[in-house]
Amino acid sequence: MPLTLARPGEDASIKKVGGSPETRQFLEKLGFVPGTKLTVVGTISGDMIVGVKESRVAISREMAAKIWI
Repeated sequence: MPLTLARPGEDASIKKVGGSPETRQFLEKLGFVPGTKLTVVGTISGDMIVGVKESRVAISREMAAKIWI
C-alpha cells in the first residue's frame, strides 16, 4: 500500500520506491530506501511528516504516494 494510507503513529517498512529515476534518487537521499523502517509522525494538509533513519522528514502527498510500504 502507498505511504499515504498509513496513519499517524503507524510503523512500517519500505517495500518499494517508485517514480522517475530523479524522484527515486531524491527520496533515497532523504533515507527512503527499500527495507528501511519508518514511522508516520503526522499529517498536515495532506503532506506527511515521517520519521526515517533517526530524523524527521516532511514530504508532499505526491512524494508519499511513490513510497510503498
